[in-house]
Amino acid sequence: MQRDNRLTSDVLGERVGLSATAVQRRLKRLRATGVIEADVAVIAPRAVGQRLQMIVLVSLERERADIIDRFKASIRTTPNVMNGYYVTGDADFMLVVSVRDMEEYESFTRRFFYENPDIKNFKTMVVMDRVKSGFNLVLDTDGAG
Repeated sequence: MQRDNRLTSDVLGERVGLSATAVQRRLKRLRATGVIEADVAVIAPRAVGQRLQMIVLVSLERERADIIDRFKASIRTTPNVMNGYYVTGDADFMLVVSVRDMEEYESFTRRFFYENPDIKNFKTMVVMDRVKSGFNLVLDTDGAG
């Protein structure tokens, strides 16, 4: 499923030795228990006019639970933020931001960072080439633990 979510239940069943019905039940259970988080299509940003991606390191003024929670909520509701991570190290958050052009990014920074009094600073790195992108996890397939 990680490599190709378009496979039918019949094909998946053949590969893992289950009936199509058993595969459907297992997928339903995996979704219900949160093992499979989402059924999404991965869209190429350039194909829809989002030509620039930025990696942004964000530091907050203070590390207080209410400030962290508020910033997490703003990440979740901001469409230009594709991914957001609460991290350790030199920054508090790492964001992946997608925009059409630098003018849109400037507008985004004014709205999202400069107007937020909880932001101490942010550092932007422009993505020159998306070398690898995905969500596949390494899974134990031999049952050895």
